[in-house]
Amino acid sequence: MNYLPRAAGLAAEIERDLHLVPELIQGRNGVFDVRLDGQIVYSKWDTARFPEPGEVVATLRPRLQG
Repeated sequence: MNYLPRAAGLAAEIERDLHLVPELIQGRNGVFDVRLDGQIVYSKWDTARFPEPGEVVATLRPRLQG
């Protein structure tokens, strides 16, 4: 499955809501991870699903504030 459109939408959401500029790095085998300062904050591999709208932003927000 091509996750690029969904990843691009998630990147736009992060930029709009958190004022961060995410970097999309193409992977393979369905890997989709979101990292902040080198630490994985969301992994499609671990959850077996792509994140829902707002889910990654909600995960990132407290990490950015604290």
